[in-house]
Amino acid sequence: MIDIRLIPSKDILTIIPLLQVLNPQLSDELLTSRLQEMVKQDYRCVGIFDGNKLIGCSGLWILTKYYVGRHIEPDNVVILPEYREQGIGKKLMQWIYEYAIDNGCEASELNCYITNAAGQKFWMNEGYKILGFHYQKKF
Repeated sequence: MIDIRLIPSKDILTIIPLLQVLNPQLSDELLTSRLQEMVKQDYRCVGIFDGNKLIGCSGLWILTKYYVGRHIEPDNVVILPEYREQGIGKKLMQWIYEYAIDNGCEASELNCYITNAAGQKFWMNEGYKILGFHYQKKF
């Protein structure tokens, strides 16, 4: 039985194995430190569970920007490979859209790695439009 629900902040570190699917080069220690800091910045996370097993998750940020208004940003969306192609991602996104609307959001925005062709296809099928490029400069 697939269940989708918010992960309490006290249990947020349970998502680290899933984050390593997306970012295998990052250590447990670094992910733990960053995740703890993110929770202080009002980061939330929704989990997908098969029984008691966490099989997927998405971070959630609710932000306001002048050009889009109050919106939700799904972040680091991941589902274990053996659970993909079963419609679970669509169910997750429906949950997120309803959560966003319940929290006064007008839209959803996200980032997708340029190397993630499957992700890009998924987001396009979800109705997202490419608005620009996401730039980064490390110090």
